[in-house]
Amino acid sequence: MMEALAERLARYVHAFSPEDLSEAVLHEAKRRLIDTLGCAVGARGTLPGQIARTLAASGPARKGATLWGTVRKCAPDLAAFANGTDVRYLDFNDTYLSKEPAHPSDNIPAAMAVAEAEGVGGRRLLGAIVLGYEIQCRLCDAASLRIRGWDHVTYGPISTALLAGWLMGLGVEGLIHAVSLGAVSNNALRQTRVGELSDWKACAFANAARNGIFAASLARLGMTGPSAIFEGEKGFFNAVSGAFSLSLTERARRMPFKILESYIKYYPVEYHAQSAVAAALAIYPKLSKEGRASRVVEAIRIKTPMVSYEIIGRDPEKWSPKTRETADHSLPYCVAVALEDGDVGLAQFEPSHLRSGRIRRLLEKTEVKEGPDLSALYPNSISNEIEVVTRSGRWTERVDFPRGHPKNPMSDREVEDKFRRLCTGKLTERRMDRIMESLWGIEKAGDLGKVTALLSERGS
Repeated sequence: MMEALAERLARYVHAFSPEDLSEAVLHEAKRRLIDTLGCAVGARGTLPGQIARTLAASGPARKGATLWGTVRKCAPDLAAFANGTDVRYLDFNDTYLSKEPAHPSDNIPAAMAVAEAEGVGGRRLLGAIVLGYEIQCRLCDAASLRIRGWDHVTYGPISTALLAGWLMGLGVEGLIHAVSLGAVSNNALRQTRVGELSDWKACAFANAARNGIFAASLARLGMTGPSAIFEGEKGFFNAVSGAFSLSLTERARRMPFKILESYIKYYPVEYHAQSAVAAALAIYPKLSKEGRASRVVEAIRIKTPMVSYEIIGRDPEKWSPKTRETADHSLPYCVAVALEDGDVGLAQFEPSHLRSGRIRRLLEKTEVKEGPDLSALYPNSISNEIEVVTRSGRWTERVDFPRGHPKNPMSDREVEDKFRRLCTGKLTERRMDRIMESLWGIEKAGDLGKVTALLSERGS
């Protein structure tokens, strides 16, 4: 008989070692850590994060994990929930696109919370980050959840239970129970990302991570999980994903690491819109010679892959977004603000922009349709083609690999600059310098609490 998937995952994770990681992989993990923490600091003070932090702070723990931006500690599962909500809120953290899309840096708050609580050092933290990417992205390669009505975060309790169990030092048997407990009761509905989007969009993976850590904690104490969680009669394959096979080898280093194949975001929008924004911004200088887009544009035509059309270009709410969560998941809105403002940053998703009559007029002139030629290239390229028509002419731009894609990567300096932009007004320049120094050298850190404390101006 074939080995059950839970056991294969457990054996793979148990054999995983930071020594398998090349300097290139470690360096990429540091870049993702910088990018992720910048996203969290940039979202500080938003309502979902405040709610999550208030909940987490109600259960303080002297030897737990830090609530980023404070000097308070709580249980690691609650820290992962609160910190993960901040990471996700701005829709600016990284992405991986395959049969199922995902934001693999959502694993980082879980890895940091457990690593800090367990007292492990920075090198092992980097290993846990790479491991989280590896598990989640290979699951995304294996089967689509979206087409069956489940949200992509359903893979989150699996990846975070395994990385948490690895940081806790669980054996193969313990890891089997951790993944079984994580997978059995945490299947999230795709309604999170349909229609008018809510605060929960930022919390969905953070909650999955909380449950994954909780599952690993139960397994460490001896709780057993259901048998044949994937292959069983009422298991994950039959009820959630459909049957799939997973690419795993005995030793991780025999395969390219998925963290190298994921994408850092250059703009704070859903990833399928990154190339559309880039194309619109390439048109903007030519268009602006005629006047403001809202005055001179007669038509905006967007051609996009089918997956992009279904996620960010189809729902009626995309043409009249009332929340930032809906706006940054609206292909027509992201293109309209790029053409009108010549910029797509955090300011473009403030309430005043959502209510702008100028943007509304452009949205009324915008159409989105699938381009079969672009669908055929997906996900190897994430292409968008924009055509803008005015009284005096038309411009067309197509972008296949937006900035931050592995085929058009951001430099280390660009990653640092993004971090500093997000932290401006939240941290002093001196504090940002100290954080940057700590993160680039984090493999030398013995006490991760000293690193996370830097995210608060009151921290040492």
